[in-house]
Amino acid sequence: MKVAVRTLCEFAAREGDLDFRYTPAPSAEEGILGHQAIQGKRGYGYKSEYSLTGECMGLELYGRADVYNPHSGLLEEIKTHRGDLSRIRPHQRALHRAQLRAYGALLCKQESRKSLKLSLVYFNIGNNRETSVAETATAKELWQELEILCGRYRLWAEQEAHHREQRDIRLGALRFPFKQFRPRQRQLAETVYKNTVKGETLLLEAPTGLGKTLGTLFPALMAMPTAKHDRLAYLTCRNTARQLAVDAVERLRAAQDDPHIWPLRTLELVAKTDACEHPDKACHGDSCPLAKGFFDRLPDARAEAAQVGTTLTQKALARIAVGHNICPYFLAQEMARWCDVIIGDVNRMFDQSALLHGLTRQNNWKTSVLVDEAHNLVDRGRGMYSVQLDQQRLLKVRKTAPKALKPHLDRTARAWQGVIRDHSENGDTPVFLDSLPSALTGSLQGLVSGLSDYLADNPPDLALQEVLFESVAFMKLADTFGDHSLCEFRREGRGRASVTIQNLVPADFLRDRFQAAASVLLFSATLSPGVYYRDLLGLPEDSRFISLPSPFSADQLRVQFTPNISTRQAHREASVEPISELIAKQFRDRPGHYLAFFSSFKYLNEVSNALSYFAPDVPQRSQHSGMSPQQRQEFLAGFREESGSVAFAVLGGVFSEGIDLPGEQLIGAFVATLGLPPFDAWHEILKHRLHKRFGAGYDYTYMIPGLQKVAQAAGRVIRTPDDRGVIWLIDDRFMQSQIRGLLPEWWFKTETTE
Repeated sequence: MKVAVRTLCEFAAREGDLDFRYTPAPSAEEGILGHQAIQGKRGYGYKSEYSLTGECMGLELYGRADVYNPHSGLLEEIKTHRGDLSRIRPHQRALHRAQLRAYGALLCKQESRKSLKLSLVYFNIGNNRETSVAETATAKELWQELEILCGRYRLWAEQEAHHREQRDIRLGALRFPFKQFRPRQRQLAETVYKNTVKGETLLLEAPTGLGKTLGTLFPALMAMPTAKHDRLAYLTCRNTARQLAVDAVERLRAAQDDPHIWPLRTLELVAKTDACEHPDKACHGDSCPLAKGFFDRLPDARAEAAQVGTTLTQKALARIAVGHNICPYFLAQEMARWCDVIIGDVNRMFDQSALLHGLTRQNNWKTSVLVDEAHNLVDRGRGMYSVQLDQQRLLKVRKTAPKALKPHLDRTARAWQGVIRDHSENGDTPVFLDSLPSALTGSLQGLVSGLSDYLADNPPDLALQEVLFESVAFMKLADTFGDHSLCEFRREGRGRASVTIQNLVPADFLRDRFQAAASVLLFSATLSPGVYYRDLLGLPEDSRFISLPSPFSADQLRVQFTPNISTRQAHREASVEPISELIAKQFRDRPGHYLAFFSSFKYLNEVSNALSYFAPDVPQRSQHSGMSPQQRQEFLAGFREESGSVAFAVLGGVFSEGIDLPGEQLIGAFVATLGLPPFDAWHEILKHRLHKRFGAGYDYTYMIPGLQKVAQAAGRVIRTPDDRGVIWLIDDRFMQSQIRGLLPEWWFKTETTE
């Protein structure tokens, strides 16, 4: 079995406590530049990225040594850091040394050396200073240490090899859990299977009602042995979709000949806030009892988790973690290395510190990636690479901060005042800057250093930690600031200024994530036009787009237009009464459950009030801002009542996608807006940037995002082949051919107007 030296050491050489006290780390790009700086200094006779391979106790080990001088017999391992070297924890140093000595053992064997000079080089990218920890070791002692590590890993490796063999045998004969596919579901499955085996990137528009969760998971799993894929990542944009994927895997397991012999390891990854048992404690052994001795107890917990035949859900992992007195969240992080299917949020592959992307790169995995509801990925991607710096948070901690932090906080506060003075003539109007405020970004370096020093030696302080994390996040994106992002300065009162780096084109950050995957499937009911997603997400030029035919027939849906009603801002007031009359007439003609979507709560309330006045006999209820999870459930429960009503909701909100209301639970929808974003300064800058980059500024900024919201909302009406319903598209612009071309084609096979 092949194993990377780094993976071997992380498995077998870690011991002691978890310790996630913050230490300012270089970015990936800074780390690469730091390595190159050291390698460039070494000059003639030195070899960089020296390939090492060898077999030890049946394991095929491989890796690359950072620097090797065959003439002097010196092997160097470079580790970049930022700030005081003492912040690197003992367990991290021990892991670094174990990795260096493992490379040394392989080098001695490969080059037939009897001894070797070893140097662990710590390079501070802040001041370009290197600190070396040197030693000399014999080939014999290095090999003995390597054998100890390999001995710890070998049984696990043999178990993993057997697991992989059994997994592939079972997946190759995987049985679909139902007697037959739904209409068009077989075509969906065949398309996914071929894409996975060929290792391609596919945008797949699959209409509602196909059974997309099972229709994508089943063929992707079945293709894993043929494609020789190591992992399958099923990524979602919503927590509810994650549960659907977990349920689908369990349904597949239950459908097999012997569901108790199920070698597929499936892991549900949840956010740290959902898994943490002690949110009031810091993640290190001096604070949290579940971090104390974590790595000493991890092997037994890992072994138990690997034997579980069902999905490692949040609850299942929590039970195992309790039994071994370790942190459930970090147990899940460890099991992500050893599970075949990982179900989690899209940030696990696409954000700045994505776990699955890092593991894929480190282990040379062939990872198949499925992204559910992928139409959300543009906005989610923008959010992952945007960050806000808040003056108010800084001023709040400054009042009670310890003396050691006062100079750093005062310097940053003065920098804030400078930014405010520079833009005081704009009042409370947002200002979009061509570059980041240099004095402010410069002050953050000292602030981060001071906060790190203080928090490393003192009890946890959540307020200071928030300022630290916010500052670090801002610095990371500031280092890569370019035309893919926008800087916004906003002041909403005294002491309430903010500077935000807002990403506009996530493609520049996501491109390498897609390149790292062995195959990619992005699927949703609304992914037209495919070129929009290819451009904004950074998909390969040869990525394909396929739109599967709808399983629904034209006679299931009536699409109706309103050529005499405009919902443009200038016509909103005049539209309120006609819309309320239309809703009342439709309800009286066919009583039942309806959803009525509007562009804002203000517009929604105006029509709702008018309906109450002109048609008090029509029952209604409304979404309101800031609904709790319980209130959302109560709102949805209303659709299961026997008597119908008109439910008012905001387009693009929580009730306009991701909810399933089949049959009589929903028989119609009114969409009183094109869903276009506001024509404000921010969107106009976005339009200009996207036009300059892709030549489609207006469509990419306004038209496509807006009409996708319409399609998603109206798509709630027809969910099964037995459903019947009506969609009212309320705005005269819906009758324009270019508008209709961005909506589902099957809608318009029959249509009427009023």
